[in-house]
Amino acid sequence: QVQLVESGGGLVQPGGSLRLSCAASGFSFSNCAMSWYRLAPGKGRELVATITAFGGSRNYVDSVKGRFTISRDNEKKQVYLQMNSLKPEDTAVYYCYAARGSFGSWGQGTQVTVSA
Repeated sequence: QVQLVESGGGLVQPGGSLRLSCAASGFSFSNCAMSWYRLAPGKGRELVATITAFGGSRNYVDSVKGRFTISRDNEKKQVYLQMNSLKPEDTAVYYCYAARGSFGSWGQGTQVTVSA
């Protein structure tokens, strides 16, 4: 079975850091581009960051550039999102997404709350 499980979310103060992890199983992880999306109250789904298979290219939404870093470990079948200098507007449920051609799969999400 295809499975993506996020972890690492929580409550953090503005300016703090969190590292999200996404553990993959049941598919050819190394051949898939991996992305992090987020869903905040009152907003639509937003693509936060993407990393290609084997980590050759990374892309970020403008609002997180310089603060967030996406990475992957194909041996461990995991993708990460290091989030620094967090802001209240980063508060959202963060989702992991795997894609290869017509294949796509979502994780269950992990809550990130940035508040004083």
